[in-house]
Amino acid sequence: MIRSKIAGIGMYVPKNVFTNNDLVKYMETSDEWIQERTGIKERRYADRTGETTTTMGVEASKIAIERAGITKDDIDFIVFATLSPDYYFPGCGVLLQRAIQMKDVGALDVRNQCSGFVYALSVADQFIKTGMYKNILVVGAEKHSFGLDFSTRGRNVSVIFGDGAGAVVLQPTDDPNRGILSTHLHSDGANAEILAMYNPGTHANHWIKEQKLADFNEAEIGEMFMSHQMIDKAQLFPNMDGQAVFKVAVEKFPAVIKESLEANNLQTSDLRLLIPHQANLRIAQFVQKKLGLKDDQVYNNIQKYGNTTAASVPIALCEAWQEGKLKEGDLVCLAAFGSGFTWASALLRW
Repeated sequence: MIRSKIAGIGMYVPKNVFTNNDLVKYMETSDEWIQERTGIKERRYADRTGETTTTMGVEASKIAIERAGITKDDIDFIVFATLSPDYYFPGCGVLLQRAIQMKDVGALDVRNQCSGFVYALSVADQFIKTGMYKNILVVGAEKHSFGLDFSTRGRNVSVIFGDGAGAVVLQPTDDPNRGILSTHLHSDGANAEILAMYNPGTHANHWIKEQKLADFNEAEIGEMFMSHQMIDKAQLFPNMDGQAVFKVAVEKFPAVIKESLEANNLQTSDLRLLIPHQANLRIAQFVQKKLGLKDDQVYNNIQKYGNTTAASVPIALCEAWQEGKLKEGDLVCLAAFGSGFTWASALLRW
């Protein structure tokens, strides 16, 4: 039976370190306030001019490709997960292909926010299993810092997020003790607006239908397109009801982890490592307690990097491996929950 294995892994984080005390210069907050609510001590911000979501993805990808023992010319497909692309379109997949000067391989972009990398891994896994591709580059990268509201008004969101990238090379294996055992994907859009970035977007046009702009007054037109109204109402920045998100996350996170274990007739005691999406240290601690996991069974690095959404799982996985916390054959669960809402898990033997 052919499975997908992670043959190489890499990560990249910007050099610019912003501590909680650095944020005090821009908003009413404190190191104690941020750590108490999120567990975050510092995060990385990309250079304003030189670094983009794609360039960070490129750096992580180069490391993953080298560690897989292949070259860029061996990559036959790209899956790129991000909520912060360089351009509204085209996506980052083709920009990465151009930057690394790969052959004209297919490139797919995944927009599942915090769950993006696990979703992307699941897509790549299917392509490997069918034999369509042999070396798939799966990337999660984010540059949040360009679009955050660095004011007291936006602090509940802005203190959480950081920039960075992670990447893996997926290859086929017939080793029964290695590879992805299963992936599990879910979504529920009933409360999508609880965690969303409303503008720029097309939602205002849903009610225009066949009417002409001349049929609307100035105030109504102002609600349709980017305007000072949107700026004044902070509609150009991410919006999050933190308490509401927390309540759903602590329900869905453990459920999707249990689902992956039950699908493979395994128990939480079999897990060597759970690598949750680094959303909030308090969420991770709640999930750990609910599942009865030991401290050495859960890997967190949100303290250093903040929430890098689609990049957080591959960055944490890479660091755990680099620190010697994983050896061949170890059972690892990757899990994520985020905007949409979407949530997902992947169970694998390292």
